[in-house]
Amino acid sequence: MKKLLRRCTAALLAAGTIWVVAVTAESSSAAAAVSAMRDSFHLQRLLVQLELGGAARKKGMNLSTLLCLGQSPLLWAAYGALPEEEPEPVPKPVEPAPAPQPTGPSEGDAAAGLTFADNGAPSQTVIPSSGKSYTVAGNVYIKNSSDYTLDPAALDGTFPAKLGSADAPQVLILHTHGSEAYTMPAGEEYTPSGSYRTADTEKNMIRIGDEMAAVLSQYGISVLHDRQIHDTDYNSAYDKSYSSAAAYLEQYPSISFVLDVHRDAISDAEGRQYKVVSQEDPRAAQVSIVMGSSYDSWMDNLRLAAAVQGHLLEQHPTLMRPIILRYYGYNQSLSTGSMLVEIGAAGNSLDEAVYAARLFAAGFAETVGGVKS
Repeated sequence: MKKLLRRCTAALLAAGTIWVVAVTAESSSAAAAVSAMRDSFHLQRLLVQLELGGAARKKGMNLSTLLCLGQSPLLWAAYGALPEEEPEPVPKPVEPAPAPQPTGPSEGDAAAGLTFADNGAPSQTVIPSSGKSYTVAGNVYIKNSSDYTLDPAALDGTFPAKLGSADAPQVLILHTHGSEAYTMPAGEEYTPSGSYRTADTEKNMIRIGDEMAAVLSQYGISVLHDRQIHDTDYNSAYDKSYSSAAAYLEQYPSISFVLDVHRDAISDAEGRQYKVVSQEDPRAAQVSIVMGSSYDSWMDNLRLAAAVQGHLLEQHPTLMRPIILRYYGYNQSLSTGSMLVEIGAAGNSLDEAVYAARLFAAGFAETVGGVKS
């Protein structure tokens, strides 16, 4: 055992002597030799740290680079003077910006540019036959699934939200479920991202929002259209759209009205999708307004919805399905001019939805005080 220990000690001393000679071979003085040994020891330590994933990585050097630097005292000294690697900068949040304004149809006819090719889906028209199960205020029917009792007299066509100056944004259009799409005719199909969903902004709810923004602009209303698709993760869609709407409202306090535009889905027991169409003009999909009541100002928003619905029904008697009131929020607490609007259903064609969106936008604009140019 003692003999083995003596051999190991001798080997270590020999290796140390060889290392000292190699490191100090080019040194012209004792001080230079000591400095060379210190730098070489530092190199060995850094190489070990590099292999272990430690501090040597901080300056962005790899193993081969360090070995090359160690061959030159001048380069090695320069390496020692390098600062530690700076942390990556934290990106600044992107402020919401106005969406590009679409030009809209060139003709006054809301059906301009649409072909209404048959998509093969069965159709139905939702028309309340009596006041049973509804709260009725004039020509407006409300399916009340909330915990509140409604007073029809309070739904008198007035509402607190008002348009400000057109020099600043007045209406925000966004889409919690922007990928929602329709049943396309043969030859006009989209690439699906889910069941009756697509990321194609020419054929999902973003297109519908573009059409509505174009009509509102024709009425002199300044519109911001948030064209983000918030439902890439369906479960977090409302959280994402809330953040978007809140950011817009903070940046543009002139916004008085917020429209969250969706489409509905109506299917039978076999999963077959139905379209909902207006009785007087079956080219137009029916529209539904869905309102929440789980926040303090819900009645102000319901009054707006009833006023818009009443005005549209005077022009298009079966365009609108009954208003739905539920005990949810739908992010409507952000504004006293908020509505969730469903344009048609998954069984409708895109053209039917575009036509209905144009009609709805015109009626909304007239209700809130827009004047068509």
